[in-house]
Amino acid sequence: MDTRNLTQWLKSEALKQGFAFVGISKATALDEEARYLEKWLSEGRHGAMKYMENHFDKRIDPRKLVEGARSVISLMYNYYTDEKPSDPQAPKISTYAFGEDYHQVIKKKLWQLMADLKEKAGDFQGRCFVDSAPVMERDWAKRSGLGWMGKNTLLIHPKAGSFFFLAEIILDLEFEYDTAMKDYCGTCTRCIDACPTDAIAKEGYRLDAGKCISYFTIEYRGESIPEDFQGQFDQWMFGCDICQEVCPWNRFSTRHKEPAFEPHPELMGMRVSDWQELTEEVFAELFKKSPVKRTGFKGLQRNIRFLGLPSEKITNDQA
Repeated sequence: MDTRNLTQWLKSEALKQGFAFVGISKATALDEEARYLEKWLSEGRHGAMKYMENHFDKRIDPRKLVEGARSVISLMYNYYTDEKPSDPQAPKISTYAFGEDYHQVIKKKLWQLMADLKEKAGDFQGRCFVDSAPVMERDWAKRSGLGWMGKNTLLIHPKAGSFFFLAEIILDLEFEYDTAMKDYCGTCTRCIDACPTDAIAKEGYRLDAGKCISYFTIEYRGESIPEDFQGQFDQWMFGCDICQEVCPWNRFSTRHKEPAFEPHPELMGMRVSDWQELTEEVFAELFKKSPVKRTGFKGLQRNIRFLGLPSEKITNDQA
């Protein structure tokens, strides 16, 4: 199969696997992105995520991850839903974590896609990634024409918004390559204005992880969240969707079709009092296959305590 037909077949097959968009870039060093990353790290904007400093060479060159790599296939998988907790006062969880862990759900689809590709193209060397290795996924998706990097630093697709997981296949086959699209954020500053902790730079396009609600509620391992941020978390106990919720481009978001991303039957009915009285057993049942396991039971308890839900408010809710 020639390069053109192989490219068309791959994109068609990826859509059959449930991916919303597919783009392909030539595997090469990310020189410009490397300079930005180096500056971002040197300024300490990665907070306590020291692992971001590791494997710098692999982050900026996919050929360090797959020897002889020629192509980076970028894929987007929708996770958007407009479903909300029944109690509007309850602590909030980022939409991406409502259902099962996306790492496993999407990686299975990537493995199947790679197996099908080998039947078409013959044997090849390749690896698939779902936020699981030093791959600069948003930069590759941008290079592959799947969107632009918004002022909130998330990838935005002009017809579908930003509620997508990103995944990659790096391999030593050649394809027809896509080109990057222009930035359509324009003069909009809604994400910058809406961020309660000022984690997004005033000019946009740069995130200070050490101020980000998602960072503190997921990645941060301290016993307590710094008091400087008290009252600024807007009820988010795991992750944060504020900069996506206010983004005009997400008016084009459509509900996902992935059964694995449906929330646990009891999750959306949890009230304020249920969260404050959460036990380790209930946590294990609610989140046994969820990304929320990353923060752990004690971490989620810490986050809930930090929100400072007053006891009389809980009593009124119970009533």
